[in-house]
Amino acid sequence: MPRYFTNRPILLLTAVIILTGALASCSQYSNRPVSKGYHNLTAHYNAYIIARDEIAAIEQQLFKTRQENYNQLLPILLPVDSMLVMPMKAQLDDAIKKASIIAERHQNSKWLDDGYNLIGKARLLKQDLPNAIEVFKYVNTKGRDENDKHTALVGLMRAYVEASDYTNALNVAEYLRTQPLNKENTRDFYLTKAYLHERKGEYATAAGILEATFPLLKKGEATARLYLIAGQLYDLIGQPAKAAENYRKVIRSRPSYDQSFYANLYAIQSNGLMGDKSRVAEAMGSFDRMLNDRKNSDLKDKIYYTMGLLEARNGRVDQAITYYSRSIQAAGGNSTQVPYTYLEMGRLFFDKKSDYNKAKMYYDSALALLPQQSPDYAAVLTRKRTLDEFVRHQNTIHTQDSLLGLSKMNPAALDRLLDDVITRKEREEQQQIELARQIVERASAGNLNSVPGATNSNLEPAQRWILYNPVASSQGRQEFGSRWGNRPLEDNWRRSNKEASEAVAGANSPLNGATPANAVNPNAPLTQDAGNTAATGPAAGRKAQKDAMLAQIPFSPEAQNRANQQIETALYNLGKLYKFQLNQPADAIATFEQLLSRYPNTLQKPEVYYLLHLSTEQLAKQSGWKDKLMAEFPNTSYARLVGKSANQGSNAESQAQRAYSEIYDLYKANNVTEALARAENALSSFSGTQIEDKLALLRVILIGRVQGADPYRQALSEFIRDYPSSSLLPRVKELQAAADQPTAKRK
Repeated sequence: MPRYFTNRPILLLTAVIILTGALASCSQYSNRPVSKGYHNLTAHYNAYIIARDEIAAIEQQLFKTRQENYNQLLPILLPVDSMLVMPMKAQLDDAIKKASIIAERHQNSKWLDDGYNLIGKARLLKQDLPNAIEVFKYVNTKGRDENDKHTALVGLMRAYVEASDYTNALNVAEYLRTQPLNKENTRDFYLTKAYLHERKGEYATAAGILEATFPLLKKGEATARLYLIAGQLYDLIGQPAKAAENYRKVIRSRPSYDQSFYANLYAIQSNGLMGDKSRVAEAMGSFDRMLNDRKNSDLKDKIYYTMGLLEARNGRVDQAITYYSRSIQAAGGNSTQVPYTYLEMGRLFFDKKSDYNKAKMYYDSALALLPQQSPDYAAVLTRKRTLDEFVRHQNTIHTQDSLLGLSKMNPAALDRLLDDVITRKEREEQQQIELARQIVERASAGNLNSVPGATNSNLEPAQRWILYNPVASSQGRQEFGSRWGNRPLEDNWRRSNKEASEAVAGANSPLNGATPANAVNPNAPLTQDAGNTAATGPAAGRKAQKDAMLAQIPFSPEAQNRANQQIETALYNLGKLYKFQLNQPADAIATFEQLLSRYPNTLQKPEVYYLLHLSTEQLAKQSGWKDKLMAEFPNTSYARLVGKSANQGSNAESQAQRAYSEIYDLYKANNVTEALARAENALSSFSGTQIEDKLALLRVILIGRVQGADPYRQALSEFIRDYPSSSLLPRVKELQAAADQPTAKRK
């Protein structure tokens, strides 16, 4: 023992030296086996596993709480949304913090690349796309393991897709296609590439890639969802047999109840689209069984909607409308299905029946309820604006025609007619008051449904009393606000009414064979001071209403000239709307011919001749409009356009307009890469058409969106050089001035 104590300093020194050497050998920059083993162990269990499991739990929670819209094509991968992950932000931040430990403390660990990939994935989930892209690029450049580099490239491709940078996403995909990927990376690569093509609208390619992915997937709700999407994709490309096959596979993949329900529903629809009458009958029988199933009592609106889709796709438009109406009735308080049903009804009235007034009604209703984040929202809004313009021009023609007709009536007959209008309006108002009283009484007794007209969901939107139509009520509030502002409820709130002419203008006009006497609209709003009416009695109120109506009738020559000018302008705009937006050349011809017949000295005659020539050409008919244009207005730009288009195909102008509309829709949908490619092709194909400069300007804007500032400035200069006489030149010069400013920000 004494000997031990005498050697104690030597032993302590030896221990310190050994410990120091061990610690030195565990440096994160050392390549010694002990150091690497230590850092591999601590990086794996103290950082990587914790971060990996946190991210996996977040992804599982996002999948579990997802909101699927089965009325539309489901996304193959759940789109990243910073709002959805907001409740999990702390978990994501912690996952990034844990994964960052590997880079900070364990540089020589084999888990370094995995840690960076987890950081990139977490930032992708947070929708921090620029930083996610940088992380994935770093792993691809500096990574040491090929599988980890491939994982980073798949993540990079996904980040580009979420950023709508499809060009770079395709470049990454093309490189990965040549690499030997492991099973996990192959699966993720296929799913991401299918998602890319789905986002680009290339549904056939997306479906084909999904088919190749299924052998790599395990049964479960996630796989069932992908089979359902594959069925939707095949439906969209007109392959109902393959769609039905994938819908049946949903049932065999352990689906959720919703997935099973919609798979059965869509399989029945696809079965009914295979061209066999017996299959259609079988499909309808299956729908009836689903309607009678008590488990589907709250899903009847979906079933009727799908029945309507089947009938519409088989060409039975009226039956489709019937089923859509039943879907709306069955929806009750569930408004999620209703906007899509209204949308389909609007499309039928627009595309199949060309009943634009009814189409506008249903598009208005759809837009009032459709979520703004819906992929259909922008297209629906564009069509609604077109229909608004159509109805506005029609109403202008009808209103002014009716007022002109009234101005020619015998004063005594006109006085009697206005009395009848006021009487009918008072009677209708009294009926509404009585109905409201009954509703209040029955509601207090708990028997609302016993009041005739109190609940009217089975009526078309325009036929419902506004207080029981949430769509009309919402629109009414918006229209009131835009017209009158935010006014308090008080007497005499309406100081003026600029549209009182509607009080005496009919919904029908001589355009449609109506006579002035039967063209009066008894339901139009009246210009009167409600407070004064109440104060001075019913007789004075009727006189005030009649005076307001008479004030709108154009008795003087000046007023009649103004009314005719409004009709002339509306006919001109309506004809152009038929020709370009609605693609109805026959209606355009009828409208333009009416314009020339009623107003032969119109200043728009050269353009009207030109548009008549294009419209008859579109219908493959012979006409003399081209000759009239060349004979009467040989020096106009329209005559020059006719000369240019003579060297092109007979339908060049209509094809150019159609191409422009399609490219513009792609631009509005933010599919700018494909839009630019198609604009380049269209510009070379439709040189000399009326809208060549419009196509060229759209191309310039797309170059700015896709290629950046310098190519954008160059394209603006080329436009000014190539189209010196274009009416768009002032706008282009404004864009050029803005682009040349160093601090300019272009949208």
